Amino acid sequence: MKYISDSAAETEMLGRQLGNALPEGSVIALFGDLGVGKTCFTRGFAEGMGIESDVYSPTFALVNEYRGSGKTLYHFDMYRITGFEDLYSTGYFDYLDSGATLIIEWSENIESVLPDDCIRITISKSETDENERIIEIIGCDDIENIIG
Repeated sequence: MKYISDSAAETEMLGRQLGNALPEGSVIALFGDLGVGKTCFTRGFAEGMGIESDVYSPTFALVNEYRGSGKTLYHFDMYRITGFEDLYSTGYFDYLDSGATLIIEWSENIESVLPDDCIRITISKSETDENERIIEIIGCDDIENIIG
């Protein structure tokens, strides 16, 4: 499914709807260039899970942990991951087995080790409107009922 977002607030709202509906333990793989709204989407997603923490890009930390409402969200940034050793050092494989929800920015850098059942979300800029984003969601069978 493809969705059009006309603002950061709409991108965040889409994330909120998905975060509210998906079961804990889901893996969300985000794809998209710098500045398209991946962290904005994640902020809404965390809020939808009932997490009230400030959500920010984990570019330098590589992973941020957010907790709330009895749920845990691990937010990865794989921008600087260039090989298996880099990935292994993040603890990614341990997090996959934790039962918590993972949301991964720059998933294109680790595509070969993403779970087969992950939800893939590609966010791209519109060519005609600098504020508009095209958001494509693959791997969520019930997306039409979640988003509407």
